[in-house]
Amino acid sequence: MNNHATIKVVMGSKPLSDGQYLVYLRITKNRRKKEISIGLKSFKEHFVSEQFIKPHPNFKIENGFIIKQKHEALSIIRNFQLNDEDFTLESFERKFRGVPENNDNFFDFTEEIIKEMEQSDRLGNARAYKEAKESLVKFINENHPGKTIVKFKELTPELLEKYEVYMRSRGNENGGMAFKMRQIRAIFNKAINRKIISQDIYPFKYYKVSKLKAKPNKRALTVEDFKKLKDVNLLQFPHLMEAYNYFMFSFYTRGMNFVDMMYLKKSDIVNDRLYYTRAKTKGRFNIEIVDKAQEIIDFYKDKTKNTSYVFPILLSDDMTPKQIEYRKHKVLSRYNRKLGEIAKIAGVESHVTSYVARHSFATILKKKGTSTDLISELMGHSNVQITMTYLKEFDDEELDKANRRLLDL
Repeated sequence: MNNHATIKVVMGSKPLSDGQYLVYLRITKNRRKKEISIGLKSFKEHFVSEQFIKPHPNFKIENGFIIKQKHEALSIIRNFQLNDEDFTLESFERKFRGVPENNDNFFDFTEEIIKEMEQSDRLGNARAYKEAKESLVKFINENHPGKTIVKFKELTPELLEKYEVYMRSRGNENGGMAFKMRQIRAIFNKAINRKIISQDIYPFKYYKVSKLKAKPNKRALTVEDFKKLKDVNLLQFPHLMEAYNYFMFSFYTRGMNFVDMMYLKKSDIVNDRLYYTRAKTKGRFNIEIVDKAQEIIDFYKDKTKNTSYVFPILLSDDMTPKQIEYRKHKVLSRYNRKLGEIAKIAGVESHVTSYVARHSFATILKKKGTSTDLISELMGHSNVQITMTYLKEFDDEELDKANRRLLDL
């Protein structure tokens, strides 16, 4: 039996959006390693030899916290050794986190994962798990009022079928239901990986999330509808200019994503070109700033004097990850709501959202005769198949026209 293990405090390898790195407690046993987030982060140059150095804020307090965490970890290992008890990295992690050894309560374990995500600044993931948990709690409480403990083994394929019926009866569409089911499936996978539950009770061998695949909505605007939106008169609706500008800027910058617009900095503009890395795919872009995009940039210069950002989405340079996530959610919701108002004023019946700008950019280029390969390159797609999903949505009238050409033979 080998109970020997070593503990070290290390810095993660991937930077966060603010340029800092998470700090982990690393346990090594039998040549296997496991890194556990301890809720601290730092710039690379401020972390040396398992401790923070002077330029790091509150470095003395946080160094004290590191010492305390290492002491706690070594005590756990020592107790395993004194009891002559072999242990896995997963059982060490549960002890270190204070999680009961048999934590097979689905909701408790989900809450634990949510806290881990929040500590790691993965706030989008945390919100997704939270939404799925809250929805499932409502379903359980409706059928079993006051029930707070739901064991993993109770979430059977039959119960998931009933949960699906429950969501559908409340107006949920396939896409939303699949989103929640995927979060529940991810929680099961994490519990299995941590040896908390057995693979035998995994319900997704029989309940297939793929059956909830949503039919793709036609997202791209026609050339005519885009022109209506572009030429809409908003003189009497100044409160809608923000949404209009963001949509048009996205369109004129190859369908730039909202998050990338949010993080776009003035320093990313060099010699009338935009240089940025896409947050989702890490693809690098070098884009000419066309006149209409420059006009929008100029419009916001006075509104962003006190920040390094191009747009007034993030209001200061020192916002915390939680503040950034809240601000992103708030502004994006407002943006999409106002796009709906603009569409009505312009006489556009299609459902218009921030993502429509990206789809419209691709589809309108295709209708103007641009090759799919070139559109793929412009959008930064890793392969042409991704681009093809953007170009599927030609309307029935266009297909009918193509079919009528056979009459000319």
